[in-house]
Amino acid sequence: MKKNLSKSKLIAFRQCPKRLWLEVHRKELRADSAATQTAFQVGHTVGELARRLYDPEGRGHLISIDQEGFRGALARTRDLLKQDRPIFEAGFSAGGVLAFADILLKRKPGGKEPWHVVEVKSSGEVHPYQRDDLAVQAFAMREAGLTVGDLSIAHVDGTWTYPGNEDYDGLLKEVHLTEEAKQRGSEVKAWVRDARKVVEAPDEPEVRMGSQCSKPFACGFADYGSGQAPKTQFPVAWLPRVQSKALKAHLADPSVIDLRQVPDELLNERQLRVKAQTLQDAVFFDVRTASAELLKRPMPALFLDFETVMFTVPIWAGTRPFQQIPFQFSAHILHKNGRLSHEEFIDLTGKDPSRPFAEALLRACGEQGTIYVYNASFEEKRIEELGKRFRDLARPLKALLERIVDLRPIAESSYYHPAQKGSWSIKAVAPTIAPDLDYANLDGIAHGGAAAAAYGKAIDPGTSAGHRQEIEAQLRRYCARDTEALVRFWQMIR
Repeated sequence: MKKNLSKSKLIAFRQCPKRLWLEVHRKELRADSAATQTAFQVGHTVGELARRLYDPEGRGHLISIDQEGFRGALARTRDLLKQDRPIFEAGFSAGGVLAFADILLKRKPGGKEPWHVVEVKSSGEVHPYQRDDLAVQAFAMREAGLTVGDLSIAHVDGTWTYPGNEDYDGLLKEVHLTEEAKQRGSEVKAWVRDARKVVEAPDEPEVRMGSQCSKPFACGFADYGSGQAPKTQFPVAWLPRVQSKALKAHLADPSVIDLRQVPDELLNERQLRVKAQTLQDAVFFDVRTASAELLKRPMPALFLDFETVMFTVPIWAGTRPFQQIPFQFSAHILHKNGRLSHEEFIDLTGKDPSRPFAEALLRACGEQGTIYVYNASFEEKRIEELGKRFRDLARPLKALLERIVDLRPIAESSYYHPAQKGSWSIKAVAPTIAPDLDYANLDGIAHGGAAAAAYGKAIDPGTSAGHRQEIEAQLRRYCARDTEALVRFWQMIR
């Protein structure tokens, strides 16, 4: 007897048939990234909160697959459906599909009306794949004989502000998709049929790596897939910002894997530069234009970088879901006499660091000189947000904004080294200036995602004092590396 396909496997099929085949036949090859694992943890947290919000009296029943197994969970679901209490993780196996509903509710206790289905998502909006998810859920329940009323998705409302005191009423925003979900039964049936063919095939499908490897979410088999990809000296993946229809169409040809296969007429100026300098193995550096841009800026020169943390479920009153909260900065200051000094701030107390951060930032930056950043919109938005939260600091924070100069556009228009491989991130540029700036040499933390994760670990009450000190040292080194790289880039230009 054929096993029913789980809802998650059908969604995997929708993303990529090869992913589904590997999920079934070679699951040992799956390696979820740290970001994916964090997303799973956030999803669990939002799910637990949703159960509290939808069942404030605690009348509901939670079905645990881990404790009861699939058969036990399905049997318990059948028993609980005879009552009218909320059911969490109710299971249905029918029509070739195995699906578990996040929340089942009766609008009126004791009533005979259909069940209301709520799927809970930790995203800030409803995505297309989540609509597919709800359609599969509706199909499985209908095939199982359940009378379903409303179907909706509850997602996190990014405009909501946390009032504090564990009051999360308003965190979730419900979007009703009843008619859409119910009308897609024929689509779901076709997905089940086509997915079954993929699963039953003896060999994995031949699918070239592309955008489906990261959208709508990162594939855990990406490393395996990249190992299978055709190897070439100059991959077309190095072309930056592929947006034109003509270039996209050309690159869609599986045989096009090398920059030498891409006609110049399909490329914009920046892409042409990447291709030309890569094939020539030569550095492009328009030092005259770049230095002219910097020479008109007043000294001292301050080089600034922020580290932030973002919580889907806010933990500090006055903050919103997905809000970037700055907890650390590094500021290298090149004075008029050539002396280089360093100011920094980090707050790992677990309290909201926003106010202390803003005050320390104003002290470090003073009132004179040019403030250089890389990709200015990030720091500018954080400063604007701090000004809105702390009105008494709004004027001096706004004055900082007027002094900011973005080094990234200067780098993009005036500098390219083949080792950048099509990227102008500071992490790609820095090692081309000096090998000692390579982020791979840093201990423990080498990118922003790791810094945010380390912050979460540092403020965890269960983290030992020794480990917290180790994390703090790593964070300080990482953030200082960013601004040191900006100093060295500025000096090279000047």
